[in-house]
Amino acid sequence: MSHSLRDAVALGAALIGPPAVAAALVPLRAEPANATLALALVVVVVAVAVLGNRVAGVLAALSSAVWFDFFLTRPYQRFTIDGADDIESALLLLVVGLVVSQLAARARRLQGITVTDAGHLARIHETARLVQAAGSPDKIVEQVRRQLIDVLGLRDCRFEYGALLGHPPQLKQDGGVAVGRGEWDIERHGWPEGEIELRVLGNGRYAGRFMLRPGPGAVPPLRTRLVAVTLADHAGAALDTDGQVLER
Repeated sequence: MSHSLRDAVALGAALIGPPAVAAALVPLRAEPANATLALALVVVVVAVAVLGNRVAGVLAALSSAVWFDFFLTRPYQRFTIDGADDIESALLLLVVGLVVSQLAARARRLQGITVTDAGHLARIHETARLVQAAGSPDKIVEQVRRQLIDVLGLRDCRFEYGALLGHPPQLKQDGGVAVGRGEWDIERHGWPEGEIELRVLGNGRYAGRFMLRPGPGAVPPLRTRLVAVTLADHAGAALDTDGQVLER
């Protein structure tokens, strides 16, 4: 299930789930056992947060506290609470629900990072294996070109052999971006306009450059840009082995 569809389903569950569960618990309501019923609603919050995102989890926590008040505390079917124990239970439900939703959302995000990083490592390993096997430099360059499009979410990417021409923005070895002689705040401003060069070096010598055309959407994080630099280095190693490098 895509993230957008999961998030939409989670938002719907955050709105529908708590009142439905709270209503189902009405036959079990008693005094002073509402704390146990509150824990049942915490389970709903956890399920929503794991399925969706942080917003859905927070919404589920707030909704659970509201419907706990409405269905399970005196006076029933009113948004007021009379008993001190019930007030404490409602507050604990809200606090625990918010905390658990944040933890669940963070766990989901970390899982996504792990999966993404595993994919990046697989690409690097695949290209390194091809270089070590003395594969065709042109084939390696083409493979890296396709990988850069995928990793960085580019519209297109091409490779230029030969000397440097012009002064386009540059994706540097440290993952930062330079425009002219100055640093470009990519995290704040996104990609600069036009094509961006990623220079390819073989044993410290210039071998060519990939010209990147960024696509729409968010800028890839630093770790992803460093993966792109590593992939370009593999292309440089292949070209150096083949003797297709120039002195800088």
